[in-house]
Formats: sequence, structure tokens, C-alpha cells
Amino acid sequence: MCGIVGYVGRAEAAPILLDGLRRLEYRGYDSAGVAIVDGDHVETRKCAGRIAGLSKLMAEHPAPGTYGISHTRWATHGKPTDQNAHPHFDESGKLALVHNGVIENYQQIKDALLQEGPHHFTSETDTEVLAHLVGKIYDDSAVGVVDPRRHKALLVEALRTALQQVIGTYGIALVHADIPDFIVGARRGSPLVLGVGKDENFLASDVSAIVAHTRDAVYLNDFDLVAVERDKFEISSLAGERGSHAISKVEFTAEDIKKGDYPHYMLKEIFEQPGSVRDAMRGRLSVEECTAKLGGLNMTPAQLRDVGRVVLTGCGTALHAGMVGEYLIEQLAHIPVEVEYASEFRHRNTPMTTDTLVFAISQSGETADTLGALRESKRKGHRTLGICNNVASTIARESDGGVYMHAGPEIGVAATKSFTSQVVILTLIGLLLGRMRHLSTAEGSSIIAALESLPEKIEQILKMSDQIKEVAKKYVKATGMLFFGRQFNFPIALEAALKLKEITYLYAEGHPSAELKHGVIALVKPELPSVFIAPDDAVFSKNMNNIEQVRARKGPIIAVTTASGAAKLKGIADDIITVPDADDIVMPVLTVIPLQLFAYHLAVALGRDVDKPRNLAKSVTVE
Repeated sequence: MCGIVGYVGRAEAAPILLDGLRRLEYRGYDSAGVAIVDGDHVETRKCAGRIAGLSKLMAEHPAPGTYGISHTRWATHGKPTDQNAHPHFDESGKLALVHNGVIENYQQIKDALLQEGPHHFTSETDTEVLAHLVGKIYDDSAVGVVDPRRHKALLVEALRTALQQVIGTYGIALVHADIPDFIVGARRGSPLVLGVGKDENFLASDVSAIVAHTRDAVYLNDFDLVAVERDKFEISSLAGERGSHAISKVEFTAEDIKKGDYPHYMLKEIFEQPGSVRDAMRGRLSVEECTAKLGGLNMTPAQLRDVGRVVLTGCGTALHAGMVGEYLIEQLAHIPVEVEYASEFRHRNTPMTTDTLVFAISQSGETADTLGALRESKRKGHRTLGICNNVASTIARESDGGVYMHAGPEIGVAATKSFTSQVVILTLIGLLLGRMRHLSTAEGSSIIAALESLPEKIEQILKMSDQIKEVAKKYVKATGMLFFGRQFNFPIALEAALKLKEITYLYAEGHPSAELKHGVIALVKPELPSVFIAPDDAVFSKNMNNIEQVRARKGPIIAVTTASGAAKLKGIADDIITVPDADDIVMPVLTVIPLQLFAYHLAVALGRDVDKPRNLAKSVTVE
């Protein structure tokens, strides 16, 4: 959450900072601001609202200069106002700072500063307190120092000293009016990447902000500090030790993060799923051995064979993918699986046997709670693997191994293609573990065939987008929706409800179909449609019984089913969305896609801002 962009070079900073903020707006859009050093003073422009408002402000009041920092905010401390927008200044007005994360002990620091001397705070934020702390430490140490090179070192040291007093998480960038062409950054628990250019360098919370200018990046580790100049940079630790960091090549280009001809990123990413699902499987299926090949797990066959229990942990959409994975791995490998909310896992004493294998699932690889769960699992000595979409992310770097999703950039706040990629990868894990135990070659071959057929079947569903759009339009006056599914498709009911909540703001709940009669049926009424995910499978007749119960109480029914199921539901369901026939194992990948489209089209019909839904941001890097 929140986005940072910094630039130091020879070009005008303002256009580069604004362009970077636009690319990061999916990380937060409550307010935005820039601080650009012009001569011996800092020019700042900031306002509540979207980046467009900041762009207009800067067009009316330009801010010249060739280095500066900028920020787009998702509010934690303080309301989304002009005053609370970043950057924030120290008491001298010469140091400007932007910050992602949460300073948990900011009130104690603020109280101490007020006791020590005059400090005037103009915002409600924890960030302004940090700016005052760093500024005070720097001012105290810089008295009488003339050498400009020494001032650079003192500013870095001031930030280091301040952060040693801080409890919380942070991604930070700061500038000082007295120290030209110099930016200092730091991270702990909130991502920060250094972009390396020719006679220019960048800082950003996400490489998507700077990939149009450079594809050479250094991904900072927790407790790293970086001093950035036009033609060089230096990285050190919070303890003051210098370290070397490899320069990585960013795998995607600026073109990959454009919407193209699509009206929204979410729709573009839904339509990218034939490719993203194909890429999740690419090179990982062994037709000869009828199994999956996942070398990134960094485990020998003997170690995999000894796994006696699996724990899957994540948040939101990743958690729902894990719930599908629970059904898949237990079905295919007969290994007990538990799915844990990452936020709960890290704070409770979960009994863990020595043969437990833990998977942390996160699209960004930076989700704070999931990262915390990973660290807790490793602290207890368990092998902990990651499933994520960013090979340079913290989860990817701190895990013992894992599987990279290859889904490409996902800009839409509501996750779509990352979910189906995660489910496919969990299917591969189930296949691999199953073939080591009891699955026959024939069964393994059948699963591989089902997986390989997915991209084509997804394309068939995407051709139904206009039909699904017409169904969605019928429900613009609905007060909410209930979603029901059984077995593999119960987590799809949860994920479909989450998508609807995220982008339409309608009330929505997901339930196992059989739970209808255990209380949920009290909600059924003509204004509250029920969506049943009911392919013609072994539990279809059970779903039919629940559908009839809703119909008897005049609840509108939308059914997602296969062709044979559609024939049986004709005249019973009000609307039917048909997906291709497929093996039960891969059906969740197919049933979720029409529901992604349904949520999207309903949100558009309701006039919602699909890519920037209310109160949400893409990468949740705060607790």
C-alpha cells in the first residue's frame, strides 16, 4: 500500500515523478504529493484525491528541479486530506520525507520531541513525526560542519539513528535542501527498489513505476539504507555495515503494464488468463513420467516423500486459492492439509509436526501478514516455501524455495489472473505429491491432459463476456448476493463473493451449499439473488436440492454450470452461465472466470471505479 517514487538525474524531475505515481496509483489513491529541490529550498505540491488532481496543481504551479521524491497515499494515520498527504517536513522545513508503512511508537517519539524543544506538527500522521526526528538528529550533528560530503554522511547517519528508535514498518525516501542531488532511502517490511540508469537513478516501492526509464534494478532487503546520487549509490545496513547487492534485470517492460485497448486493467487481466495459466504450467509437466516438475521447491524426492502434513497460508484471494489447494492436495496426495489466515497463523501457537511443509501464498510477495507467517514458520524450523508472482520479492527471497507464478504484472486491485495461476500451481503440487504416493500413471496422465486443456476452455468462456454482461445488468438493483458451492467449488463461492464486494460495494457472502438450511436461508428474498456454482458432477443433485429450496422462497437464482447441468436447470434457474465440461480437479479454474466477469460488468453498470475500488489498494504491506 502507498507508493513512492524518487528521482535524481539531469532531467526535470516533475514529469518523471508524476508518471511514476500514475503507474503506482493502484497502491493508494487517497492523496498524493511531490517534493522537488530547487536551489536551496524544497518545493512541495500535494493534495487529497487522485493523481490527476496533483497533475493539475503542478500544471498551475510548476516545481522545477532535477531531483525529488513523491508519494501516493493509502491512509493509515490520519484522514485523506491535503495536510496529511506526503511529503512531510521536519521542523526546519528543509528535510522532506515520504513513507510507506506504520510507525507504531510515533506517539512516544512525538511526546519526546515536544519535551525536548519546539516542534510544530501540521498533520495527524506518524510520518511527520519521523521527519521531525530525522531532521532534529541531522541538525544537531551538522552544526559547524562545512564539508558537503560530510553532510551527506550525516544525513544517512541521522536516518539510521532515527530508525534504530522506531518500532514498525517503513519504506522511506527523503531529501534535504542543503544537500544537492542526494536522496536517502530505507526499508523494513515495505518494499523499496533502486532503479539504476545512466547519469540518473531512481527509488520506487514497485519497479512498475520506473520500468519505462530503466530495467536495471536493485531490490533492497529489510534494514537496508541506500544513499542515491546521479552517478552512484551506496547501500548499507541499519547497523552501519556496507553490503553488495546484485543488479537484476526486470522481466517485464513498460508496454506490459499498459491497458492497451481495454477500458480497465481488471478486464485486461481477466482476458490474459489463457496465457497466464499456460505460463504457470510451462515446462512443469512431464508427460513421460505423468507428473509435475517443480525444481524451485529445492527438495529432493525423498524429502517430498516424507512430507506428512501441508499448511497453506495467505490473505484474501490467495487464501481462497489455498482453500482450493486443500481440496486438491488431499484428493490427489492423501496428505492432510490445513489453510491458515496468515494474520492468525503468525499470532497463535499452531501445533506443527516435524514433517509439516508450509506454503506462503502471495501475488506480490510483499503481503505483510503472509511475510510474517513465513518468518514465524521458519523461526519454528519448518521448511517454508513461497508461491508468488515476483521473483525479487521478500517472500521469494526469504523462503526456502517455491514456485514462481509467471503471471506477469497484475495492476488491477481485484486479483484475477493471479488467483487462477495460484490454483494451477497448487494442482501441480498435488499432482507431484500424489504421484509419489498412490496416483497411477493413468491418473497422472489424465490430470495433465485436463490441465493442458485449460487455456482453450478459458478462451471459450471469455467469448461469453457480452452474454455475462447482459446477465449482470439485470441485477443492478440487487441489494447484495449470496454465493454457494460444494467441494472444490466452495472456495470459488468465497472468491466470487469477495470480487463482488471489492468492486461493486454490494453485500456478498460465500457459503457451502449445504449450509443454506443452517441459517443462511433466512436471508433469501426476491431482492437478494443467489449464485450457485453447480457443474454436473457427483454433488450436482445435492446442489439442485438447495437451488429448489431458494426457488421455493422466491429468491432469484443464477447458476454457473456445465452443458448437461444447464439442460437440467432450464426453467429452474433465472439465469444460466455455462462453462465447458472438465475434470473436477480443474473445474475451479473454469467456474471462477465467469464470476470475475460478472462482478466486473456489474461494477461497470453501477458506475464503480473498477481499478481503484473504494478504500482498497493492491499490495497490503501494513497490518
